[in-house]
Amino acid sequence: MTLAALALAPGFALGSFLNVVAARVPLRRSIVSPGSACMACGHELSWYENVPLLSYAVLRGRCRSCGARIGLRYPAVELVAGLLVAGSVWKFGFHLEALVASFFCLALVAVSATDLEHRIIPNRIVVPAAAIVLVAQTALNPSPEWAAAAFGASGFLLLAALVYPAGMGMGDVKLALLLGAMLGRTVPVAILLGMVAALVPAVVLFARHGSAARKMGIPLGPFLALGAVVALFAGHPLLHLYLHR
Repeated sequence: MTLAALALAPGFALGSFLNVVAARVPLRRSIVSPGSACMACGHELSWYENVPLLSYAVLRGRCRSCGARIGLRYPAVELVAGLLVAGSVWKFGFHLEALVASFFCLALVAVSATDLEHRIIPNRIVVPAAAIVLVAQTALNPSPEWAAAAFGASGFLLLAALVYPAGMGMGDVKLALLLGAMLGRTVPVAILLGMVAALVPAVVLFARHGSAARKMGIPLGPFLALGAVVALFAGHPLLHLYLHR
């Protein structure tokens, strides 16, 4: 528990970096330079304007230079990233498995942020992340399980995308590759939970807009990411419960 608490601060800092990734990668801008700046006026942030969570609270969610509102996405990403990194350390201890799990969770946060804001899952994030996780999992736990789950989950969503292209994009198919590489045999838990979670906003939209809701897209990435996090921390008990009910 102490190690998990100590992991919060670096997790928040990594979340701050993920905000840069989520803001710049969809625009094909460098994530290295220039430094963090206001997206509205270009004001380069000082270190004290870039402290995770705290700066947002002190600045009251507005740019100190131009007064433009800073979206809630920024502190939300920092908070979720910190909690997931701490959770990974709590779950897997001070081991390489915790490092891989943290990387996986951070990739999910970045993908979710870009999908929510831009309705895309960038190849520049999800494909390298899937490759890194697949290599890491195979090295730590040698087995064909990870590759089989990665390509199996991706193939399943590819089939769904071909049958119903309006309801699923190729970004979701590539995200399933990442999920399978990390989760192995518990990836069906992630996909099932993600699909069920996505039904909630779909039902709300249908209740409010009727048949017009069919033309309103719902980003599936964040829901698959939510299912993946649940599967990462509780996938084996849930799978056992289902198979032995």
